[in-house]
Amino acid sequence: MNQYETVFICTPVLSEPQVKEAVTKFRDLIKANGGEMIHEEDWGMKKLAYPIQKKSTGFYHLFEFKADPAFITKMETDFRRDERVIRFMTVKLDKYAVAYSEKRRKLQKAKSEKKED
Repeated sequence: MNQYETVFICTPVLSEPQVKEAVTKFRDLIKANGGEMIHEEDWGMKKLAYPIQKKSTGFYHLFEFKADPAFITKMETDFRRDERVIRFMTVKLDKYAVAYSEKRRKLQKAKSEKKED
């Protein structure tokens, strides 16, 4: 199993529960196909670098997971079929990217613990 990172953008016309429903759908798809969720981030609504389908903002979400390489094509097909998703990108992480990702998560955790104090 390889480690992957997927960022996808949901259309801004959705309500918060609809976005959460879409995120849950893809999280469950990963788990149902033998994948293992490592990390998940909700980046919220952000401005797009350029208009996509006449929209200038979107809900960003990141998944970091381990999965079989054959599953990636199935997941990307589901992204293309879902009207709520306007863009997505999946990247296979090499050992350096995995190490960087772990370091980034530890820094975020330390920052959030520091804010709580």
